[in-house]
Formats: sequence, structure tokens, C-alpha cells
Amino acid sequence: MLDEYLARIRAHRNNVHRYRRLLKSNLSDVERQFIERRLTEEQTALESLSADTFPLAFSLPKGTDMPAS
Repeated sequence: MLDEYLARIRAHRNNVHRYRRLLKSNLSDVERQFIERRLTEEQTALESLSADTFPLAFSLPKGTDMPAS
């Protein structure tokens, strides 16, 4: 099951990279709008899937600085 989630995360991540790369190319306004919308959809899906797959998040209490290494 985890393998399926990781494969889906990888697919969304690859799509995000592809859309970002396309945005650097010469596009018409309509193409750019479409790519930007798809990029937003892929980023949202990636964030949602990542949060569902890896629900734990660790944070430091306020006022605590990380030691310099």
C-alpha cells in the first residue's frame, strides 16, 4: 500500500516539474493559463497525498532555536 502512495506522490511530483519546465517556454496566453491551472491542481494533490501518507510533523516549541552544527 505504501508503494502505491509513493508511486502516486512521485507521479504528481514529476508532473509539477514538467509544468514548471513548460512555464519557462514560449507559450500563448491560453496555454499558460492551462499550465498554471494544472500546476496548481498537481501541487494541491501532491500536498494532500503527502499529508495523508506522512501525517506526522515535528516542530520545535516557540522560542527554541536549533543548535548550530
